[in-house]
Amino acid sequence: MTRAALVVRGGWDGHHPVEATDLFVPFLRESGFDVAIETDPQTYADADRMAATDLIVQSVTMSEISQEAVRGLRDAVAAGTGLAGWHGGIADSYRASSDYLQLVGGQFATHPSKHPDEVHGDQSDNYLDYTVELTDLGRGHEIMAGIDDFALHTEQYWVLHDDLNDVLATTTHPVQPYHPWHRPIVSPAVWTRDWGRGRVFVATPGHSPDVLQDANVRTIIERGMLWAARTR
Repeated sequence: MTRAALVVRGGWDGHHPVEATDLFVPFLRESGFDVAIETDPQTYADADRMAATDLIVQSVTMSEISQEAVRGLRDAVAAGTGLAGWHGGIADSYRASSDYLQLVGGQFATHPSKHPDEVHGDQSDNYLDYTVELTDLGRGHEIMAGIDDFALHTEQYWVLHDDLNDVLATTTHPVQPYHPWHRPIVSPAVWTRDWGRGRVFVATPGHSPDVLQDANVRTIIERGMLWAARTR
């Protein structure tokens, strides 16, 4: 039976929403989804369309969303539609909407930068070596099966979050003399969230297509999308 996936992409171009989501469209089709693509989150306000959608994959960094669209998205997930995404496309969307932030369960706060002497004024200023570390919960979860802690060189998201998340992996921001915090900060890197009858999946790695093609990152996102859609 064919299932319906809706990819909503747009917002800040720095996250390459078209190229990034295009990496996963073939996988979704091979997994039995009829894939539709939209560039306006207002589609969430279409109740009939949402009721017929099994999975929403969102890649919209920052941007704005209407109250009607947020309500439609929340209602759809609560009724059983899965919601999945990565990096700023889901964890840094619609900053002015508290209802959206509550639904997703985590909001990008910052990505700490390199030493001031190594800063050049471009995106690479925030590319750090860091480790994604599985939690005990993650080690037993189907999304993370066969995956161990792994290293990345990219933006390391500092995320504001709440306890409704089931955190499958974390990353730790160390103390540096050029930053103002005084102890290591642990942020979720991969989490799931139950919302009504629906499921939410978020992975914070994914700043650029090369990161999304990392074997671990890509596997986690592919499995996360299927998990959110209840096909795993």
